[in-house]
Amino acid sequence: MKLLFDLFPILLFFVAYKLADIYVATGVAIAASVVQILGLKLRARPVEGMQWASLAIIVVFGGMTLLLRDETFIKLKPTVLYGLFAAVLAGARVMFGRNLVKSVMGRQLALPEPVWHRLGLAWIAFFVAMAALNLLVAYRFPTDVWVDFKLFGTLGLTIAFVIVQALWLGRYVREES
Repeated sequence: MKLLFDLFPILLFFVAYKLADIYVATGVAIAASVVQILGLKLRARPVEGMQWASLAIIVVFGGMTLLLRDETFIKLKPTVLYGLFAAVLAGARVMFGRNLVKSVMGRQLALPEPVWHRLGLAWIAFFVAMAALNLLVAYRFPTDVWVDFKLFGTLGLTIAFVIVQALWLGRYVREES
């Protein structure tokens, strides 16, 4: 359910694009993102920092797309978001000595410290690669291809990354006796 909840704005963006155009889809994505955050607040659920950041980025870049009638800005939004994720993970490590991946997953997994380090680096590399790949698709292919990639490509690559990560981590997880 959380995955569907997180995909809500992207799914609505995709449908709105297929039914109308990039500008309608952008407006729908902004509205869906606002509704998503409001839904969490109304149910007294916590809103994570990255959810706030994602909302701010869609409002700013989507707003510029609508105001200037230029799809360039909405196409930049995923790259900015992925870049932010990578920067936060790397910055926390360099500036504060914190591995945010371990902070999030450490309660579920007991892993050796070098494995946590490599896992953190893998996530940083993944987000940098996704940011670059979004730019490549956004500027080398038609908007129709980018919209399809935004939903299916990024979702598929993320699922594949998580599966590979799980298989790799399986070697380090100790069975409870």
